[in-house]
Amino acid sequence: MLQQRVLTALLLAPLAIAIILLLPTPWLALAGAVVFLGALEEWARLAGVQKPAPRIALLAFAAVLFVLLWTMHAGMLTPLLLVLGVAWWLAACAWLRHFAFGAAPTPENRALKLAAGAFVMFPAWIALIDLHGREPHGHWWMLLALVIVWAADIGAYFSGRTFGRRKLAPQISPGKTWAGAYGALAAGMLVALAGGWLLAVRGTALLGLGVLALFAVSVSIVGDLLESLMKRHAGIKDSGTIFPGHGGLLDRLDSVFAALPVFALGLRLLGL
Repeated sequence: MLQQRVLTALLLAPLAIAIILLLPTPWLALAGAVVFLGALEEWARLAGVQKPAPRIALLAFAAVLFVLLWTMHAGMLTPLLLVLGVAWWLAACAWLRHFAFGAAPTPENRALKLAAGAFVMFPAWIALIDLHGREPHGHWWMLLALVIVWAADIGAYFSGRTFGRRKLAPQISPGKTWAGAYGALAAGMLVALAGGWLLAVRGTALLGLGVLALFAVSVSIVGDLLESLMKRHAGIKDSGTIFPGHGGLLDRLDSVFAALPVFALGLRLLGL
């Protein structure tokens, strides 16, 4: 299984890097919308929308929202959605503490989870556009955000395997440990500092970027746990089977969805 995961990652990472660095922002927004719609379809199934017709209608509605967001993102909509996205992930911490909330397969809980999916997807997509469209190094800032999450994932894996004893959230994701979380934080911060240095960030701004990485990685862990909670409620192991050894789109992007609004809003506050 590990070999399969590594091979899949080695194939996907260069593709993701090429898309981020080579595509202009409008085309990246389009590619991102397609990927996000795929992840939203998986989220809808986790939320309990099992029939194809309602899922197709939901995706069509989401596609229209993506178009509307693109036409209006240049104004105050972007910072507003970034703030809402960050606020959502802070609120999600309370849901993780009361992990049985929303578990019953009722229409009310299904609607709640679909609403949660909107707060997961749309702020993250706006953050993607905001990061990639920054001047003068937007492509590299977007890539740095992604690499921070990748590094955190790798740091969590090896730190957790080596030192992991105390469970982070055993009722939600038994495999995650506090040692893994600390490894994720350390790896993400180091990558942020190295990336910031390469992007000519110096002094207190660089320190601020390191602190921002700690927040972004912390929220990325929350994103991972929230998707695990959704899967536990749905009684399934993976959100999909599109990536061999990695599961579905949500299984690969849950941490990214959570980290992007935090990183984009943080860069604005730091003036970078």
